[in-house]
Amino acid sequence: SIVGTNQMKNSVQRSIRNKLIASYPNIEEFINDIIPKKSNLKIVKCQEHIELVATDTEPLFFKKRDGPYYPTLRLLHMYPTILPKVQVDKGAIKFVLSGAHIMCPGLTSPGAQLPEACLGDDQPVSVHAEGKEHALAIGHTKMSTDDIKSINKGVGIDNVHYLNDGLWRIDL
Repeated sequence: SIVGTNQMKNSVQRSIRNKLIASYPNIEEFINDIIPKKSNLKIVKCQEHIELVATDTEPLFFKKRDGPYYPTLRLLHMYPTILPKVQVDKGAIKFVLSGAHIMCPGLTSPGAQLPEACLGDDQPVSVHAEGKEHALAIGHTKMSTDDIKSINKGVGIDNVHYLNDGLWRIDL
């Protein structure tokens, strides 16, 4: 639930744009479409120390406490290349959609895919399901993708936002 809303100054907006470009190199070609210069953005503060960067109608990015900004799933569905993609097998879908973290075996089994290039730990990723076009969750890696493949035990990806959670259903 929303605690407060503030208009964002242009200087803050520029700072956030620069942070996003630094965090997500693939976003640079779309940044002017996502956050036009001199646009009317708001910072929306929610319970549990969650902060949203939003237009008048739709949240674009969110962060928890002093963590990194993550794109919302709605934004990721419009610009699917801004985050590296991992794919879970069909058996993991119902657990991911209920908010569970993604376990290593769900990322290494047949039907699952990890990116060719190694991702380090604590990297934001989009989580896709086997046979589906759009992402069903956004998370960040708990260990490198090489470790996920070799260790194959425990939590591989922390689930931070998934389809039909509170952020997906938020009404500004």
